[in-house]
Amino acid sequence: MSVRPSGYGENTLANPSIKSAASNNAVVLVSVDFGEPDYEESLHELRQLAGTAGLNIVATLEGKRSVPDAKLFIGSGKAEELKHMLRASQDVESDDDVLLVAFNHDLSPSQQRNLERHLRAKVLDRTGLILDIFAQRAKSHEGKLQVELAQLEHLSTRLVRGWTHLERQKGGIGVRGGPGEKQLELDRRMLGVRVKQLREKLAKLKQQRGMQRKARKRSNTMTVSLVGYTNAGKSTLFNRLTQSNIYAADQLFATLDTTSRKMYLGENYHSGGGTLVISDTVGFIKHLPTTLIEAFGATLEEAVQADLQLHVVDMASTNREAQIGQVNQVLHEIGAAKVPQILILNQIDRLDCEAGFDRDEYGRICKIRVSAKTGAGLEFVRQALQEHQQYLKELSTTESAYA
Repeated sequence: MSVRPSGYGENTLANPSIKSAASNNAVVLVSVDFGEPDYEESLHELRQLAGTAGLNIVATLEGKRSVPDAKLFIGSGKAEELKHMLRASQDVESDDDVLLVAFNHDLSPSQQRNLERHLRAKVLDRTGLILDIFAQRAKSHEGKLQVELAQLEHLSTRLVRGWTHLERQKGGIGVRGGPGEKQLELDRRMLGVRVKQLREKLAKLKQQRGMQRKARKRSNTMTVSLVGYTNAGKSTLFNRLTQSNIYAADQLFATLDTTSRKMYLGENYHSGGGTLVISDTVGFIKHLPTTLIEAFGATLEEAVQADLQLHVVDMASTNREAQIGQVNQVLHEIGAAKVPQILILNQIDRLDCEAGFDRDEYGRICKIRVSAKTGAGLEFVRQALQEHQQYLKELSTTESAYA
């Protein structure tokens, strides 16, 4: 469910898409440069996020500050400039009356509320925008539960002082609240009940996934997880390796639900051939909301429990090193940092670069240059998977001998 003001500065528990906040899905983007080195890359991502959400960007307001303004984030001067920009768009004879403003930053509940009152427009921060995209993209039952939980967790931080329409006293029993219970308190209680229900349902699904993983372990089936920054080409690589046809597109968070497929490597298991299970997981992004990481714990568990991670990187990106660091940071947060990892440097078709691979000091393949789009270098990925499968078999034999 999404947060939408019933009146500007007043939030309610509703479930509209952010698109309904602006005619023709028009939006003004706001981005403030606080001196961070990757500012331009971050702004480019915001534009991609807006496009992925189905919004039409009519203007972008930029500014520079040393620190955010406590009340309006961008300061009173920029807030007035933004207000005049919105009013001007509504004065002209156009269908693009802007009623939605998307910030490239996380806003506190009071900042978001103050901006909505000042601008008389719907204000969305970066986390809210990402949550809405996830809500649009979730297809499976588990994915929808995870997104709803993340949205409720985000909303719970917005149920704070200043909600004037929630100050009515409620009497009665059951869901109507106890004697003298305020509407705000009732909303908090109902939200808490729903969060508990979602956590219980996700816990059962996590248990089912655990049983499936145990079955694969008993059959000595190697598990591989595709991880990486969003739009790096994971789903395209997944389709190439498994001959599948899951949705892949040049946009952020094209795939959301984890998909697992069997992959056939070769005829002779003892020489490193056989089958494995490979999973395509949700992509990461800078400032991925903590609520999403927690809510998608069951899905991301595939990366934690995998025998090997294929970390897919957009080699053509000028910010690829920062993206690698961002992905590894999230993997560390979810407890997947110790899983062996091979870097898949994808999209070499956009560069003057040939397919190939590098080995580390132990003789293991650690980097592979490929193009999932053209198929160049995929034979090296298969070779790396065969070698790792053989390594696991030898390790298992050694451990059995000393058991």
